Amino acid sequence: MTSPSPEIAVDLADGIAALGLDLDDGQRAQLAGYLTLLAKWNKTYNLTAIREPSRMVTHHALDSLAVIPRLPTRASLRLLDVGSGGGLPGIPLAIARPAWRVVMVDPNHKKAAFLTQAAIELRLGNVAAHASRVEDLRDEAPFDVVISRAFADLATFAATSARHLAPHGVLAAMKGVHPAEEIAEVESEFSVETLPLHVPGLDAARHLVLMRKP
Repeated sequence: MTSPSPEIAVDLADGIAALGLDLDDGQRAQLAGYLTLLAKWNKTYNLTAIREPSRMVTHHALDSLAVIPRLPTRASLRLLDVGSGGGLPGIPLAIARPAWRVVMVDPNHKKAAFLTQAAIELRLGNVAAHASRVEDLRDEAPFDVVISRAFADLATFAATSARHLAPHGVLAAMKGVHPAEEIAEVESEFSVETLPLHVPGLDAARHLVLMRKP
């Protein structure tokens, strides 16, 4: 596994502690290693607009981990990450919750190749990646959580992804400012809950929108 810089490791440890998450040394090392891989591959494959590994800690890793207290707590939870891109939030969630089954889907073949390679190098046996649109995803069992981060508006996310939910499942959309107009477009079809998120070191509004079938 690629060796992370000491600065990334320290910033991650501080942020994880601020989120109140209990991750061991191995998990923290995996997260730091993931960010190092992301920065390395980003030079060639343009996985994220953020180039500085230090900003990747807050804007990517901690931003992804901040949703964990807001998601169901079942140990064997199945999660689908739609439009995963560089593995966000899927890879940080898979590291933090190794008993979860995390499937990531992205139509960009280069990004899907990175996801597969990252899972190999980080030794994530609970992860799978598909180079596919979510609409075309097949041969996967229903999911307890279908999550997206900067994928689409809520109505589009719901229209393309809700069919992958288990009967008790929830759609979870990571958003910045409170998306009142988007929520109005889906409230007739789903019960909607909007939860504020606090991301250590990130001075910006963050929300998690949870959508369930009534």
